[in-house]
This record gives sequence, structure tokens and C-alpha cells, in this order.
Amino acid sequence: MSTLAVTRLTLSHFRSHKRATLATDARPVAIFGPNGAGKTNLLEAVSILSPGRGMRRASAEDMTRRPEALGWKVRADVTAPDRAHEIETWSEGGAARQVKVDSKTAPQLALGRLVRVLWLIPAMDRLWIEGADGRRRFLDRAVLSFDPDHGDAVLSYEKAMRERNRLLKDQVRDAHWYGALERQMAEAGARIHAGRLAALEALTEAQEGAETAFPTAALALEQSEGALPGDAGALRAGFAEGRGRDMAAGRTLTGPHRTDLAAVFAAKGVAARDCSTGEQKALLISLILANARALQARLGAPPLLLLDEVSAHLDAGRRAALYAEIVALGAQAWMTGTGPELFDELGPAAQRVEVTDVDGISEVRHAD
Repeated sequence: MSTLAVTRLTLSHFRSHKRATLATDARPVAIFGPNGAGKTNLLEAVSILSPGRGMRRASAEDMTRRPEALGWKVRADVTAPDRAHEIETWSEGGAARQVKVDSKTAPQLALGRLVRVLWLIPAMDRLWIEGADGRRRFLDRAVLSFDPDHGDAVLSYEKAMRERNRLLKDQVRDAHWYGALERQMAEAGARIHAGRLAALEALTEAQEGAETAFPTAALALEQSEGALPGDAGALRAGFAEGRGRDMAAGRTLTGPHRTDLAAVFAAKGVAARDCSTGEQKALLISLILANARALQARLGAPPLLLLDEVSAHLDAGRRAALYAEIVALGAQAWMTGTGPELFDELGPAAQRVEVTDVDGISEVRHAD
């Protein structure tokens, strides 16, 4: 089986890490240490080997170590199904982060074709009970894992929508100003909608075809008020027809940015938002694992998994089941927890890393 793995990770002035180098193999990486030591910062560094702002959605400036604020750099050696790659990403003076792949400058979106990364962090535990925008981001990350070009569609749509919203706020009524923007939104919006539907189909198939200790979620793309069909022609017509109402609101009220991800605990027929905290966590884990299985089937290798404080709300039995599924997948999963005992069920199947805080600087060492 092909493997995707980070084999060497080097951080410079990244968050709490002044300087850290970690050599790893393809096994899961169990990271433990006290709260605030810098465990999650390691996972965040791995997350920015993919396009976007990483698992914390932080700005480049926020990632720099304080008080020096010298800028930061993350370097990784990655073994991918095609070959090994060297990835560097950095920021200086709070500027937008830069990327090099194999010593050549590259756009962030190029990372999506090299490194597929999925993550689950504590902030996502409230995914089912908070706003729809968080669920759209969750779904779009899944789409991006299957189709790296999805990021282009989202950026194109959002850029055109921002320009259209500016016209609306300025009460511009000349239809000629809107035509090109609405065409761009319609074309990108149709791609976004099709990508989301395809991702839901892949996740559903991956759940149904697996024997797992985690619950199956019935998924649907919910058309909230203001959403439009995903056909480019219908979208464009809807944007044109809605200009008057949009102008009164000062923003675009229709389009794929108004859809929502709906999930139901299939065995109980209960909407995810109405499930217990533990059930909501289990549903999230189930979707991450389904996404990983679908990618493995499609690409021949599982993605990198980043599971921050994954043992929260999981009893020992379900925790052991999660680890067993990760090992069966053959995924390099980077996991954090406060103590090494949380990873006992993994035995020699994982490598262990201890993170400590020494006078405000994170220190990393292998604990195998």
C-alpha cells in the first residue's frame, strides 16, 4: 500500500516552538504533554502543508512566535505516493505565507495535489449546533481533499461576490456592472455545488461499505432560505432577479454560500444537532474516517490525519476502536493527549513524542 507521511518536520519561531526538529516514520504519531506545552502547534504546522489557513484558520502573523515576532518557517520532508517532496512555507513580518515545493516557488493551491490532510480539533465539537458557515467549511475541506481545484472555484466565487456586494452597498443600479460578476459567480457556484454533492456521495459510500464502531451519518446538502439550484444558468438568473432585494440588504442573499450540511445519526434517526455530546463527537470521527477511506480507495493512499485531543468524550473501548481503524487504514495520524496512557492501546504501532514547556519555549523529544 502507498503511504503519505511526513518524515521530517522542522519549525523555526512557529508559535511556542523557537526551534524544533522531529524525525518520524509512517506510523501514527502520539504526542503527549501538559496543556499549553505546544502539542497542538505541531499539528497546526502539519496542517499548513495543505492550502489555506490551517486547522486554526489563523493569519500568518498569528503563527509567529512572540515576543520576537521575527517571522516563522515550517519545513517538511514528505513521502507521497508519487515520490518524496520537500515543502517549505514561511512568513516574514506578518506578510502572507509563501510556499516552495522542491526548492521552487509554488502557489498554496499546489499543496492540495501533493498532501491531503484531514483534521479534527476540539473547536469542531460544536459543529452541529453552531452556524451553517462552519459546516460549509467542513464540507468544503472534504471536497478539497477529493478535488484540489475546488479551492479555485471557492476563491473565484468569493472574490466575485465581494465585488458584487460592493456594488450593492453603493446602490449601483446599472445592470451592465453586474453581468460579468454574476456570470463568474454562477459558473464557480455550479462547480462548488457539484463538488459538494460528489463529496457527499463519496462519504456516504465509504460509510456504507465499512464495518466500524462509529455511527453512520446520513448526509444531505440542505437548501436554506435564499439558496438556489446548482445549475449555472439557474444561478445566474437567480442573481439577476434578486438584485433589488440584495441591494436593500447590501449583500448577496442567494447562492451556494447559503446552503448547509445536514447530518442524521442514521441508527437512531436523530439529527446530529439533537444528539448527545459524545454522539456528536462520534459522528465527526465517523465522517473523518469515511473521508480517509474514500481517499484511500480513490488515490491508493490514505491522507494525513490530525486529531487534536481526540480522546475527549471517547471511552476506552471507542478510543481503542479508533486506533484500530487508523492502523488498518495505514494512515500517519498525528494525535495529541495529555498523557502517554491515552495511547496505550496503540502499543508499538505508534511512535511517541513528548512536548514540554521550558521557560516559555516548547521542547520536543521522542519518548519511545
